[in-house]
Amino acid sequence: MARLLSVNVGLPRDVAWQGRTVHTGIWKAPVTGPRRVRRLNIDGDGQGDTAGHGGEQRAVFVYQEDSYRYWQKHLSRSNLVYGQFGENFTVEGLADTEVCIGDRYKIGSALFEVTQPRVTCYRLGIRMEEPDMAALLVRHGRPGFYFRVIEEGDVGAGDEITQVADGPERMSVFEINALLYLPPHPRERLERALKIPALSRGWRHSFGALLDQQHAGHAAGGNAGLGPAASPPPAWRGFRPFRVSRKIAESGNVTSLVLDPQDGHAVAAALPGQFVIVRLGPSATAAMTRSYSLSRRAEAASYRISIKREAHGAASQYIADELRIGDVVQLGAPRGSFTLRQDARPIALLSAGIGVTPVLAMLHALAAEGTTREVWWLHGTRNGREHAFAAEVRGLLAGLPDHHSHVCYSAPDPDDRAEVDYDTAGRLDAPLLERLDVPRDGDFYLCGPAAFMSDLTTGLAALGVTPDRIHTELFGSQPSLTPGIAAAPKMPAHLPAGAPGPGPMVSFARSGLNVCWGPTYASLLELAEACDVPVRWSCRTGVCHNCESGLVAGTVSYAPDPLDAPAEGNVLICCSQPQSDIVIDL
Repeated sequence: MARLLSVNVGLPRDVAWQGRTVHTGIWKAPVTGPRRVRRLNIDGDGQGDTAGHGGEQRAVFVYQEDSYRYWQKHLSRSNLVYGQFGENFTVEGLADTEVCIGDRYKIGSALFEVTQPRVTCYRLGIRMEEPDMAALLVRHGRPGFYFRVIEEGDVGAGDEITQVADGPERMSVFEINALLYLPPHPRERLERALKIPALSRGWRHSFGALLDQQHAGHAAGGNAGLGPAASPPPAWRGFRPFRVSRKIAESGNVTSLVLDPQDGHAVAAALPGQFVIVRLGPSATAAMTRSYSLSRRAEAASYRISIKREAHGAASQYIADELRIGDVVQLGAPRGSFTLRQDARPIALLSAGIGVTPVLAMLHALAAEGTTREVWWLHGTRNGREHAFAAEVRGLLAGLPDHHSHVCYSAPDPDDRAEVDYDTAGRLDAPLLERLDVPRDGDFYLCGPAAFMSDLTTGLAALGVTPDRIHTELFGSQPSLTPGIAAAPKMPAHLPAGAPGPGPMVSFARSGLNVCWGPTYASLLELAEACDVPVRWSCRTGVCHNCESGLVAGTVSYAPDPLDAPAEGNVLICCSQPQSDIVIDL
């Protein structure tokens, strides 16, 4: 008979870690007497980072005494106490290899259901004073698991644990954990896991992504369950030379380049919404590396990119003022996962400013295929002088049988005509979408500045649009995701202090930095931090899976293809010392 050995609770506290302040509830301590277990928590307990911990699916964390004995031996430590692993329940029995997702257990007067393995974050390493602890739990297959509270009640140390129901499919915590993290990922087992109603949303998202990856034939593209949606592998490695065949002024501040392959071979087809990495400049030593979305369908002979001139943008000013027809630039193959889904639902393309470029490529694709889907084109810009592609968009929409268009000017010029050049004076926002009665069951594709993206994502959710129907692409570096770490003053990206290193060049494509590698950096993450480049999921553990979004910060090995390096602004950058030029692209 399994038994509850200890009930452990603790409220969040601020702790110092590597010169930062971390708000965490990882410190749990045993309590005496019964405690009330409620739908979201145990009385007296709390989580510091409610985005990654807690909630209905993760109300109670369970860890086994057998694992305590295992770690005492493995770590040569005899000072482990109940609550050390941040668990609420320390139990006798209930091994990860025996407990199945969906199993239900009666403890005291409360009823619980197993929802998922624990995904351990860097804060356990702080608590254990063992930085690799989170990764060790995954490597050794001892994650523990979470309970959902089916019936609230009182529990206490010494209570018997009685199983009252078996989970469907009989997949153990250990098996589910390995299915996500360890290859192979058999399709039959993924499909079985998705049949378990109790499995939490984040894990379902991850397994669904793995199935989609297999169906699309992208097995070589990494583990789709541990990151953003997978995209096809790039059509070529490194860079290819392309010649500027046309240069077009699309508006007062946007210039398009039509690029033909210098070798005359056909370009690779790109998915609508993808981007390319561009290396340009007057010389190899002064080269600048940037990422730009393709702004139309990739034809057999050329690509088109469109660039907004920024007041302090060296690359955009070089393109507008110095780059000439006939000049050669270097291009990486199209990549990126912000692409159209193929289904029959309505589709809404929302953009602001130069964020129009990837959704314009999507509109080109929809027009070319003669889609019968309901298409909404929603765009915001400052005025007519800055309204790029207006005539092109009108022409594409005219060929669609079921389309709607609405353009907002935030500061129209006196010559701009209402209901002709634009529809609304103001900004594109959620209240406007509600007034327009945009269908809530469609797929929404958003691209624009950070505030635009954040406001509309929140607004769409408030309107009832589910998260899996909101697809986003942010222009510029995304803010760092440092769960639990107190916010610090933001610094613009800059070259690191001191003399340049003797090593190869590392280019941060979105931040516009080219930095020579030096022996003082243990990883690309440390180099990025020295430059104040925002890095997503930078906790260094390799297993910080945000179970409600399906994202993971995995430790990434150096890739021989410089353009296959990990993505600045999307996942953890933590590589061994590079041996050749690396482009970190968004």
